[in-house]
Amino acid sequence: MASASAPPRSDEEAPLVAAADSSLVEPIKTRSHTKDVHILSLGFLLIFLAYGAAQNLQSTLNTEEDLGTTSLGILYLSFTFFSVVASMVVRVLSPKVALIIGSTGYWLYVAANLMPTWYTLVPASLYLGFCASIIWVGQGTYLTSTARSHATDYNLHEGAVIGDFNGEFWGVYALHQFIGNLITFALLSDGQEGTTNGTTVLFVVFLCVMSFGAVLMFFLSKRSGNNKEEYELSGAGFCSSIKSLSRSLTSALSDVRMLLTIPLIAYSGLQQAFVWAEFTKYVVTPAIGVSGVGSAMAAYGAFDGIVRAFVQAVVYILLLLDFSISSGWIGTLYILFLAALLGIGDGVLMTQLNALLGMLFKKDTEGAFAQLKIWQSATISIVFFAAPHISFQAVLVISLVLLCFSFSSFLWLALKVAKTPSSTPHD
Repeated sequence: MASASAPPRSDEEAPLVAAADSSLVEPIKTRSHTKDVHILSLGFLLIFLAYGAAQNLQSTLNTEEDLGTTSLGILYLSFTFFSVVASMVVRVLSPKVALIIGSTGYWLYVAANLMPTWYTLVPASLYLGFCASIIWVGQGTYLTSTARSHATDYNLHEGAVIGDFNGEFWGVYALHQFIGNLITFALLSDGQEGTTNGTTVLFVVFLCVMSFGAVLMFFLSKRSGNNKEEYELSGAGFCSSIKSLSRSLTSALSDVRMLLTIPLIAYSGLQQAFVWAEFTKYVVTPAIGVSGVGSAMAAYGAFDGIVRAFVQAVVYILLLLDFSISSGWIGTLYILFLAALLGIGDGVLMTQLNALLGMLFKKDTEGAFAQLKIWQSATISIVFFAAPHISFQAVLVISLVLLCFSFSSFLWLALKVAKTPSSTPHD
């Protein structure tokens, strides 16, 4: 009777067998890591194409008592406060659960726009502030963890993989402005801008799309933030998270690298708020109408992933010089051109920031991405609250000044990192 065990392999055969075995395992590993990046990117695209388009319309649709702009200010103020504890919450929940819960806030906010009042938009904005804080910390932590696992499995350069994965995510995410605002343009371009029927159909379509994006989050693989054992929701785990949070915030603010990155983060928030509120209200709407917000922001999104400092400075200077905007199709092309330049700068900036934080703060990704959202959302909130009380030209001057300052600090940081010996690990 034949033996049930396989015959012994010689020493010469072993490497060949191992290579054959690894060739079978490798595609599975590759699918596991890259699949999660694809799912994460697509999920965010579907959620934010709806939210982003709805946000762009706030300063033009909900104008009574500045409801739209004020609700966004409350949203980002809430975002700022909750970002302080977001890293702790993500550690306790795990990045995947944080992503799932975080998506519910965006759905609720868009739903509140079906009946926009102080009693619907303000509570939805407060809840979204919490959800936004954990979904973005969860996103940065999850994507960085996925990239590190991929680099470890295939012995690749960690920084390169983090950059590649962030490039894919932000490249796909950048499409949300293009697609979402094309939907807005299509549904509001037939004279239905501002009408109850037109906006209702628009927001119902958005809710359906967002629901599918939220469901995709359930298909992500389970990962821990820093490749450690996951925190349990217990007294010991919670206390550990509180201590870790305190250390994280204290060490981050005493780290020269983070201090040099903060101006860049603050500028990223300012330029986003400028596009969402000021540019759409004072440049786009007077020139080509409310429905034109969709086409202008679609151009912004189309060029979002295609550096940064130069093209956005050009836009600010053109607007400061009050460069005349002709009527007709030439004026429309001019608006789309300005929006495209702003989109180029935003896409490059966000990719750089996320990859930079992932590489510089390997031991505390949750804390680093929490810092990103704290400073970014605080700046956005200030712009939304201050916008009704300061002139458009003042916003442009502040943007230019912060742009120059943030670019200088970024160059200083780049020189500092370049001088650090390659053998010295970064925290």
